[in-house]
Amino acid sequence: MTEDLIVCDASLDDAAAVAEIYAHYVLKSSATFETEPPDEAEVRRRISDTTGAGYPFLVTRDSTGRVLAFGFAHRYGPRNGYRYSVETTIYVRSDCVGRGVGGTLLNVLVEACEKSGYRQAFAVIAASEPASVVLHARAGYRPVGTLSGAGWKHGQWIDVFLMQRQLGSGNETLPDELQEAGA
Repeated sequence: MTEDLIVCDASLDDAAAVAEIYAHYVLKSSATFETEPPDEAEVRRRISDTTGAGYPFLVTRDSTGRVLAFGFAHRYGPRNGYRYSVETTIYVRSDCVGRGVGGTLLNVLVEACEKSGYRQAFAVIAASEPASVVLHARAGYRPVGTLSGAGWKHGQWIDVFLMQRQLGSGNETLPDELQEAGA
């Protein structure tokens, strides 16, 4: 990678660029199981909901300020017991894949999750996207399972790989709030 990249919090003004990046994956790949690209208003809502819930939503910009990628984290599951675990997601402009943009973004996203006190990160990756598996492995995620035929898109069943990465001290220590309470 030879370009300068800036990873920062997404703003609502980034919604159009995020929607454009994501539309490619919705329409042309099985990286997501959504089948209709969300419009700018829906992406604005998603950014707002994610950040409003205390999770990071980041973008990667080039030196001109153009958004090259986006990534975010959200609670892995709806039950309270999952409150220390996140699912991470990133998407890179299709014309920027292979330039280090995704790796840079994923590493910053992981750091943001660690700083927020989360302990485990999960990636749910379509088996049809081997580059994403490699990207996550380079960021310290390890394979933990396969869901056979979990998704249907573009006329085929698609397996889903689950990958996991410990954040901070993971499950080796009590959550911060319990340590502070002296539990």
